[in-house]
Amino acid sequence: MTKKRKHQEDFQKVKLKVGKKKPKLENATDTTFRTKAIQIPEQLKEDGVLPTQNRKLNIKDLLSQMHHYSPGVKHNALLGLKDLLSQYPFVIDAHLSNIISEVAAVFTDKDSGVRGAAVHLLQFLASKIKAEQIAPFFPLVSAHLSSAMTHISEGIQEDSLKVLDVLLEAYPALLTDRSSILLKNFVELISHQQLSKRLKSREKLSWMLSVNPNRRVTSQQWRLNVLTRLKKFLQAVVDGSSEIEDEGLQEQKDSPHSVRNPVYISWKVHANNQQHIQLFENGGLRPKINSSFRLRSLASVMDSAEKGLSSAENLKGFIEIIIPLLIECWIEASPAQSAPILGNLLESESQQLMQQVLSIIHLLWKLTKRHDETYKMELWLRMNYLVDFKHHFMRHFPYSLQETVKHKKKDSWKGNKYCMTSSNSVDHLLLNLTLCDIMVSLASTSTLQVDSGWLDMIRKFVTDTLQDGSKLNSKQVNRLLGVTWRLMQIQQNKVATEPLIKAVYTLYQQRNLLFPVRTLLLKFFSRVYQKEDLRTQRIRSRSKVLSRWLAGLPQQLALLGLRNPELSNQLIDIIHSAASRSNKELLQSLQATAARIYDPLDGTLVLLPAEAQRRLVQLVYFLPCLPAPLLARLSRCCIMGRMSAELAATLIGILHMRSSFAGWKCQVQDNSVNDVDYFSFLFSTLIGFSREELTSLQGIRGKPHISQTQLSPVRLYLTDLDQFLHHWAVTEMICHSLSTIPSQSQCFDILQTGICKYLVGLVVIPDSTAGSVLCAINKLLDQACILSENLHKFLASCCYSLLYFLLTLDKEDAEHVQKRDMLWGSCISALALLPRLLRLMLQSLQVSRICREELPVVAQLLRLLMQHGQLRSHMITNEFLVQQIIKDIMTLKSGEVQEQWLTDLHYCFNIYLASHPQGPGPINTVY
Repeated sequence: MTKKRKHQEDFQKVKLKVGKKKPKLENATDTTFRTKAIQIPEQLKEDGVLPTQNRKLNIKDLLSQMHHYSPGVKHNALLGLKDLLSQYPFVIDAHLSNIISEVAAVFTDKDSGVRGAAVHLLQFLASKIKAEQIAPFFPLVSAHLSSAMTHISEGIQEDSLKVLDVLLEAYPALLTDRSSILLKNFVELISHQQLSKRLKSREKLSWMLSVNPNRRVTSQQWRLNVLTRLKKFLQAVVDGSSEIEDEGLQEQKDSPHSVRNPVYISWKVHANNQQHIQLFENGGLRPKINSSFRLRSLASVMDSAEKGLSSAENLKGFIEIIIPLLIECWIEASPAQSAPILGNLLESESQQLMQQVLSIIHLLWKLTKRHDETYKMELWLRMNYLVDFKHHFMRHFPYSLQETVKHKKKDSWKGNKYCMTSSNSVDHLLLNLTLCDIMVSLASTSTLQVDSGWLDMIRKFVTDTLQDGSKLNSKQVNRLLGVTWRLMQIQQNKVATEPLIKAVYTLYQQRNLLFPVRTLLLKFFSRVYQKEDLRTQRIRSRSKVLSRWLAGLPQQLALLGLRNPELSNQLIDIIHSAASRSNKELLQSLQATAARIYDPLDGTLVLLPAEAQRRLVQLVYFLPCLPAPLLARLSRCCIMGRMSAELAATLIGILHMRSSFAGWKCQVQDNSVNDVDYFSFLFSTLIGFSREELTSLQGIRGKPHISQTQLSPVRLYLTDLDQFLHHWAVTEMICHSLSTIPSQSQCFDILQTGICKYLVGLVVIPDSTAGSVLCAINKLLDQACILSENLHKFLASCCYSLLYFLLTLDKEDAEHVQKRDMLWGSCISALALLPRLLRLMLQSLQVSRICREELPVVAQLLRLLMQHGQLRSHMITNEFLVQQIIKDIMTLKSGEVQEQWLTDLHYCFNIYLASHPQGPGPINTVY
């Protein structure tokens, strides 16, 4: 056997015999074991403390997944967080710190889907978290935002702008507190630093626009996106600074129509010297202190870097960096320099970029005005940037939008027809106006001759825009009026200002103007008028256009009616301001329109709300003349109830001050209010109903509107409670005015004549009128007054009718029950002051003419009159009449069972009259 054979024998195959089992291998696995499932029920239970979302994950689980290496896990965790927090909002407060830190950390995540989910979650959280809650954690959010804005990845930079949008919308004040860092980030997004070749030293670095071909958008579009956010950020800075005044007309702090805290004075208290008038400085506004010293603000304690744009040095430094970059952006977007004509056409994207450039410069100009040395800042801006602005901005002024030509569909452009479409997202007029606003802010009266060239261009553009008749929105008009006002301040002579005012008036005369536009125009004209009124104290040279505008305001107010109460309020304020300054043209127009304004049916006075009504009532004081027709309308306004009783009392007081009975030491304007017309006004208002209304009441019969008795010829018309209370409040003011007239006897004679002429002889009289007449008689009556017989009989009939109405009044009738005290008091006072009136009323109580149902009422009336302390002496004087009435009642009730009311009457007579020592004896002797 060879060696090869022996070697192969080591690996010989084992031969198995038939019928024998296969031997087990040494490495064979034993499969005889058994397995059982392991159950851990505690791990399957949900956490009872922390709520979970649909995937059974709580807040801790989701926040822990934010650190996972997989973008899909982080994306799902962000979606789960939004789902969980929307279902359980209370989790936000409990885990606010962890949520904010984890969400802010993924601003710089490499995956775009994760960043997009983080932006959506941040937007959701911003609607749930208040600014004061997130304020402690906002430095962390701002740090992550700055990291994202300066990241090397272009996608992270683009998404950082979306984060910035959310924070600017929800927390502008918190974001602007870190303006120094974010402004530098804005600059780095569109530019990079480069050493200036002109400078030998390497200390000062210049910035130049950067171009990145790796971005998904063009360089111009990227700059537009960044500048749009920068403009929003600067706008938030401007809005957060309360010291900045808008050059437009929306936020005029010196305007008299701005919101103030008026001081309301009750003249009723001061009229009787019960309280001294306290004067308030500036009408409740913040006082202006003329001092060369200023208190140091808290911002001055901080470092220069922490101040941001509130520091003049930081603001100048930022302007020096950003303005050259903005000019470069403008040059790229502006039309070709070889354009042969003005009105250069711009593409939509170019105009948007130019608009953002000008808006940023405009906001920076606003920020320069809040510093103490504003004049020096303006000189610095003019010296550094006027030349560049004239060269680049004004070279192709004005600009217009180029309309892009687009083919129609195949079936419509076969005939070579084209359609012109323009983008609605750009506003070429606002672009030009913003440029005008920036340029005029660099001019002044001292530089008028040097700047006359481009100022004339702006003046012509403004005038043409105002007069071309196009529809303008409020933003355009606000900027347009701001430029117009600045032009008027630069050149204040009438030759230059009159065409501008005329152009604004042309716009004002357009029909169907929007309410914000009309408001801005009214504020502009009011501001111009006040400025002119101060100047014409020395130089009497009023604008004819302004006078025409003022003269048309009352007519506009009358035509406006109730269509726009806010606009009516503004018109009333301006009219009141001009009327208080005795503007002749306005007062003449107001006099001519007063009949329509104060019409009691559809006049402006009765249509507008209460506050506007108060201002209109105050205007009555400034009317040059108050003729009888106007006084009649004012009387109807007082008694119709369409304005409050307090306001009607104010109107009556104003008319009293305009009358010759006000007690002025100086001479009152002649023929302002005729005495006869004034008394007619007072009497008509006292009656409370017109002659036509009283005539129509005479045909009303029966209940529930009429209260009548067989013992009085006067029937009462029962007025509504609201009408009664209003009439009664007005009556008190009328009585007060009548009582202040010096000759009371003559005043009483006039009142007596009016009552006898218009009321005596009427069958039906309103209850409020009867009570008002008695109230006036009680107020004016003195020893020198002599009442006629007709007036005595009329008042006696009124007294009994009123007393009968009050005694037969159902207690459940809550509406008329409230009249009881006022009517009862006026009747008792009249009976106490006029003994003959009580005697005539007792003589009219002829019980033989009445039905048996009225006998208890007469008995109750006698009992109450005897019990009243003020009337007891008069009742004793008329004891015989009372005794005769009681005897007639006993005669009618003879042979019947004596009722309780008759027993009470018998008892009262024995107590109060029959027991009197001067009386004729007990009543028992009579019967």
